[in-house]
Amino acid sequence: MQYYSLRHQAPAVDFRSATVAGQAPDGGLYFPECIPRFSPDFLRQLKSWPKEDVAFQVMQPYVGPTIPAAELARICAETVDFEFPVVPVTGQLAALELFHGPTLAFKDVGARFMSRCLGYFSRRQARAVTVLVATSGDTGGAVAHGFLGVEGVEVIILYPAGKVSPVQQMQLTALGQNITALEVQGDFDDCQQLVKQAFVDTAVTTHLTLTSANSINVARWLPQQLYYCFASQQWPHAEPPVIAVPSGNFGNLCAGLLAHVSGLPVAHFIAACNANDAVARYLRTGRFVAQPAVATISNAMDVGNPSNFDRMLALFAQNHAAINGVVSGCTVSDAVTSATIRRVYTELGYLLDPHGAVAFQALEDHLKTHPGQRGLFLATAHPVKFQQVVEPLIGRAVPLPESLRELLTQPTHSIPLEPRYEALREYLLAR
Repeated sequence: MQYYSLRHQAPAVDFRSATVAGQAPDGGLYFPECIPRFSPDFLRQLKSWPKEDVAFQVMQPYVGPTIPAAELARICAETVDFEFPVVPVTGQLAALELFHGPTLAFKDVGARFMSRCLGYFSRRQARAVTVLVATSGDTGGAVAHGFLGVEGVEVIILYPAGKVSPVQQMQLTALGQNITALEVQGDFDDCQQLVKQAFVDTAVTTHLTLTSANSINVARWLPQQLYYCFASQQWPHAEPPVIAVPSGNFGNLCAGLLAHVSGLPVAHFIAACNANDAVARYLRTGRFVAQPAVATISNAMDVGNPSNFDRMLALFAQNHAAINGVVSGCTVSDAVTSATIRRVYTELGYLLDPHGAVAFQALEDHLKTHPGQRGLFLATAHPVKFQQVVEPLIGRAVPLPESLRELLTQPTHSIPLEPRYEALREYLLAR
């Protein structure tokens, strides 16, 4: 498998080179030259296969010969060694819970897969690899945990000051070792822009071997297809589901669309957005206009100019009508998100985090106008990560998972950074 830049100004590379580079030298995202198709046998036997075997079958065509089969099988098994349950919420609607990993967020899968791939590749590196990543919330914690203690890899995480939850901030700043957190005095788009500039700065890329662990990196993006395969394994109905995806930087939804283009049955996708709804507006109008990020209670989705939108367009050959045939957009306000958390907990006994609540509401609205359909929404984070939002709405404390108890007692450390590229450049060149 070869990967080309979506800006078409860089040579094609294999999976190893795309993973280590993170982003193409022309600033574009890497994209597979061909989309593998799931075999009829794979789809027929999917429900009976162990998760690790599904992961290997899905990922092997993308990895190719860059990782030996036995090593890739080990990486896949370690990546998915926790549960991904489908939990009924109503008769027509269920949650695919993606928060049972070590950092209680869906991004554990991509971070674990990428960290293990990069750990394997770094054995052949003459110098340490530096992972430079921007986060709007959960990516940073998943990446920090996934790469913690990985030999030959240093991790630098940029996060927006005051715009991540207290639990998210602890997961970014309390680990130490090879993990450094930079607290940017701006929003996620500022963080993401700083990272993008570093990757095209030859002074920095000569000084450091940089890669990214955002979903711009193929090793972070591609494994997210597995969520949809695991959902299909557990789906009890003959008709495929409608799937609502909380969408910020659009790596998750784009991976689901990739799995669907590869042959996985899905009735329809919903891009469930908060006020940062540039893609939802594109789906309605055919016109994409990036916008400054707006702070919301579903903060991991606060992205005004999502990187993976370019991959969505590439999947459908830039054809708005083709995309619209598969995915529609929905915008959910903070007020509605809050009301949904309260209502679903009170009436149905299911506790949503703010991101899952956006997807729940989008799916519920869709099913009201499409009687007879059934669907899944992706519950992407444990509600405890958003205690300050959830607890006042439900009138009780969210029980603290055991995995967080020790973390919350650890000292934290972060480095303040102005949202100017010169400040990041100076920091990186001094390392």
